[in-house]
Amino acid sequence: QVVLVESGGGLVQAGGSLRLSCAASGRTFSRYGMGWFRQAPGKERRFVAVINWTGARTYYTDSVKGRFTISRDNAKNTVYLQMNNLKPEDTAVYYCAAEAASGPAIAANEYDYWGQGIQVTVSS
Repeated sequence: QVVLVESGGGLVQAGGSLRLSCAASGRTFSRYGMGWFRQAPGKERRFVAVINWTGARTYYTDSVKGRFTISRDNAKNTVYLQMNNLKPEDTAVYYCAAEAASGPAIAANEYDYWGQGIQVTVSS
C-alpha cells in the first residue's frame, strides 16, 4: 500500500514558477515509477511527466518539455515537479501516481496508486 500526498500548488501569474511535491508512504517507494498527470475542467486526465525508479529515465508530454522537470529523492520518499514559465493552459488539478512496475509508464491505467490531487491555477 502506498499513500501519496501532493503539495505546492496554488495561484501564479503566467511566466511564473511552482514546485509540486508528492510525499509517499511505504518502504518500497524507491521501486516505483512515479508520474504526474493533470486534469483540466471538463477534460480527461492526461499524462504530464514520469520518472523511473532509479531516476535515470524521464519522459514528458510535448507541451511541457523544456518548462517542467520531474525529479525524485528516494531517501525522502518524495517526487517533485518543477514547473517554470507557466501558461494559463497549464491550469488543472495535478495528480501524482505510483506505478509498481518501476516505470516509466505513460498510460494512467498502468498506475496503481494516486494522490488526491492539487490545484494549479495560472492567471494571464
